[in-house]
Parts: sequence; structure tokens; C-alpha cells
Amino acid sequence: MDIEVTYHRPNARAGLLAILSAIATIALTFPSLAADPKPDAVVKNKNIDARVFLDDKIKADPVLAADCLADGRKWLDKNTADAAASRKEDPQFFRDGGWDFERKYSIRSVVADRYVSVLRDDYMDTHGAHPNTDVNTILWDKSENKRISIRPFFTETADGGTTMKAMVKAAIASLKIEKKKRDTSDTATGEWFKGVEPSLLKIGAVTLAPSTETGKSSGLTFHYPPYAVGPYAEGQYVAYIPWETLKPYLTPEGSRIFGGARPKGDADE
Repeated sequence: MDIEVTYHRPNARAGLLAILSAIATIALTFPSLAADPKPDAVVKNKNIDARVFLDDKIKADPVLAADCLADGRKWLDKNTADAAASRKEDPQFFRDGGWDFERKYSIRSVVADRYVSVLRDDYMDTHGAHPNTDVNTILWDKSENKRISIRPFFTETADGGTTMKAMVKAAIASLKIEKKKRDTSDTATGEWFKGVEPSLLKIGAVTLAPSTETGKSSGLTFHYPPYAVGPYAEGQYVAYIPWETLKPYLTPEGSRIFGGARPKGDADE
């Protein structure tokens, strides 16, 4: 009597999927195990390790990406030269290695499928008392493929004019609220706010705030690095001005792009 014996092999495909799922779970649980993003531009030598990153949304627009990358490379070149000069003058400050710099470009909002607000965040460690950070912004017009200001949205933006004075008043009111949330001291608060002046070049780095209404902006956000409106320990600040405050000063284009409310949670970003 012949007896047939059947051997059951595990499903190879199912086993492979199980392994890949486990790897993905580990990567999500321990982000440091995942591959680090590759810089879009880098300079690394004995004097400096400096990197520039563009987020994926910026890379999706070749012209905007090229503009940001060119800007980032100029920043790399300047700091590379500064680091070399500093090492030559004070080599003792480089005993523990060179400077460490990083710049990130990221999209904050896209309004009317035309106006793109970009945040530019910098980290700088020159072996001082502590590292420093900075923040600046870019407003990009997709239809013209160029950088612009917020001037087209307002009837007038003269230094010291009615519009700029209204913006400064609203920005300072917002900053006071933010300081109260952080329970920071009011000591010398007035002195810190003196740097917020009624001028587009001095009021702060501006972005179009996102909105609950698709394609609109809920107002303006002004971004301040440490030391701009408070001590280093207080970190960065963001002042928000709702579009309703700005309504009396809007051009037809401004009236077209503003609307809705600030999304819940935007103040925490």
C-alpha cells in the first residue's frame, strides 16, 4: 500500500509581506532608523558643514525650486567664506570642529492657486554661547514666476502710512496675546516691540495665512526669530492679523484672495 505524503511550504509572498510590514512598523516607531532626507545642496569641509533642504511641494514647481536653490547656494557660499575667514583669525574656536548650518524651505500656504508663501528657516551653530535660528519668508507669484511683496493686495503701503500703522497695531496686539499665553514677563516689552515698525521692510517677515475657505487666505502672519521681539529664551513668535482687520485697506485683488477663518491648530505650527 502506497502512502502519499504531502509537504506544505509556507506562502513565500505572504512571508515577504509580513517582513516588509514589520520593517515599516519599526521605521514608524523609531524615525531615526528611517533614511535621512538628502540635502539639495551641501558644503562640507573642515570649516563648515552646511546643508539646504527644499520640501517636496517646492520641488514640484521647477521654477520656484530653482529660485529657492539659487538663494540657498548664495547662503552656503557666504557662510563658507565667513567660516574660512573666522578659522584663519581665531583657529581656537574650531578645535571641536567646524560650524554647523542648515536652511529649510517649506510651503506654508497656496492662495488662489497663484500666491505661494514660503518659510525659510535657518539653524546656525558657530560655537558661541548657544546655536541661533532665523526665519524669513518668500511670497511667490506662480503666474508671473517671480517673487513679489504684499503691495498688490493693499491700496497703499507707504512707510508710516495708514495701512502700515494699522498692521503694526494689530501685529503688536497679537504678539501681546502670544506672550501672555507663554506667561512671559512684561518687563521691557515696549522696548522689544520698537523693532516692529510701520514699513514693509521692518514690520516682520510676512506670509499669507491659510484659511478654512479653499483658495483663500485668512489674513497675514508675521514671523519673528529669537531676539526680534523677545529674549532668546522665548524663541520665535508669530503674529496673526485676520483679514477683517485689513478689509478697509484692500485692493480688488486683496478682496478676492482673502476670506474664511484661520484653521484650528494653525497657531500651533
